[in-house]
Amino acid sequence: MTLTEELSAWAAGVRFGDVPGDVVEVAKLQILSQCAAIRYGAAHPLGRRLVAGFGEPLQQDSRRSAYVLAGLGSWLHFDDTAYAGHLSNSTVAVPMAYAAGQRLDGAGLLTSVVVATECAARVTAAVTLGPFRGQTAAHTHVAGAVAGRLRGAGVPAELWANAFGLGLGLPPRTVIAGFLGGDSKVFSASTPVAVGLDACDAAEAGFTGCRDLLENPDGFLRAFAELPLPQAVTECLGERWHTRTTSFKVHPGGPGMDTAVDCGIELYRELGAVRAGDIESVEVATSLYTALVARWAQERMCGPDSPVGALVFALPYLLATTLLTGELTVADFTAPALEEPERWELADRVRIVLDEQMTYDLFHSLVPFGQGLRQAGDRAAEWLAEFGARWEGDGRWLVDLVGELPPPSRDFRDVRKVTPSRVTVRLRDGRSATRQQDVPVGGVGATGGTPTAALVREKFLGAGGSKEVADRIAELERVPAEEIPGLLRAALA
Repeated sequence: MTLTEELSAWAAGVRFGDVPGDVVEVAKLQILSQCAAIRYGAAHPLGRRLVAGFGEPLQQDSRRSAYVLAGLGSWLHFDDTAYAGHLSNSTVAVPMAYAAGQRLDGAGLLTSVVVATECAARVTAAVTLGPFRGQTAAHTHVAGAVAGRLRGAGVPAELWANAFGLGLGLPPRTVIAGFLGGDSKVFSASTPVAVGLDACDAAEAGFTGCRDLLENPDGFLRAFAELPLPQAVTECLGERWHTRTTSFKVHPGGPGMDTAVDCGIELYRELGAVRAGDIESVEVATSLYTALVARWAQERMCGPDSPVGALVFALPYLLATTLLTGELTVADFTAPALEEPERWELADRVRIVLDEQMTYDLFHSLVPFGQGLRQAGDRAAEWLAEFGARWEGDGRWLVDLVGELPPPSRDFRDVRKVTPSRVTVRLRDGRSATRQQDVPVGGVGATGGTPTAALVREKFLGAGGSKEVADRIAELERVPAEEIPGLLRAALA
């Protein structure tokens, strides 16, 4: 069997009873958290434009609904992350859009979400050591849309294989200038979802896809990975559950910046309501990944007129806002908050410093890179050297720093997302304060603090969701099919 055929056979055969209980619980949180992200996205002016142009989140046309849900939940970077990818924009959005038409009960909806998450994560993991990762990996949502729709339809594996082959045969590729420099980011999940759904329609009409598309020398892995990991697609199916690696976002904003914002919130509580003029300097020590993303975003920044696509990655603005207000919310990405001169004044004094120990910890963590590097084995040095060169000079410094890696995880039960930051604020009156956070609040593997389920519930309620809906989603496997459409409408209304 080819990789596509093996993945398709597994996905078509999974039943709710095959999914471990802890994975089911994470899937419920995925649904609740993604509903919150969609609600927040719809409340922003860009979200309102998306609805005006393409319709309400839930509409009779399931395909159109999936398109809108994917867009609303993704572009503020308030969506959840996993190893590998920002999955829920397709793996939750598409099953929700098709749930009513497919007459799914709660267990069926959860099964669709889990299977879609596993398929999309595995395809993404196979090319994660490549030029596209995170939200720039549009192919994630081609796979997520195919699996999210076909699992609920109950079609045979043959049709899955054709749909995967068709969709991943012509997947979108992200152009970074457009992703950061305009409003294209709003469609970074919607467009590939549409490609995946078109592939399903084509497969149902009898079109065939390339069966060895993934591993073919001229296939998907070679086109999208600098260091392909074909074993990631099918290894440990039914044992290595990628859903377990899900981290839940409690603030909007880009990758690795959650911990800096977490530190900013703690510093605000310690220092009180300081003004920009009270602060002499802000230093953020962080890993190579976060520092690079912040550098890329900075090239697109132009104060209050900055595109939202770059703004959500702009660590100086995110941290300055947090230090001045004690929080980071969707309202901080639009007027009038965005036009406050004090935020930009303080952002200009935020200095980002590369920390080698944090970089070591990042790459040794299973999420977001460690699992892929471990699967690559001796080949990992090649990719690390190229990645290190993006910061400065000869990238061999990163190879030497990371050193030997342990073996890959077999079941993701020990997973942690280590994306560290240390923030130091120096005030003009001579005081200073420092906070460090290794795993973000809501991140997989976080210890202490508020339990993840409570954080996700708080996120949903903060977005205007009701306690009754949150309670019902917490017992989703017991919800009958006739209640699902009303529950989803209430979750998104």
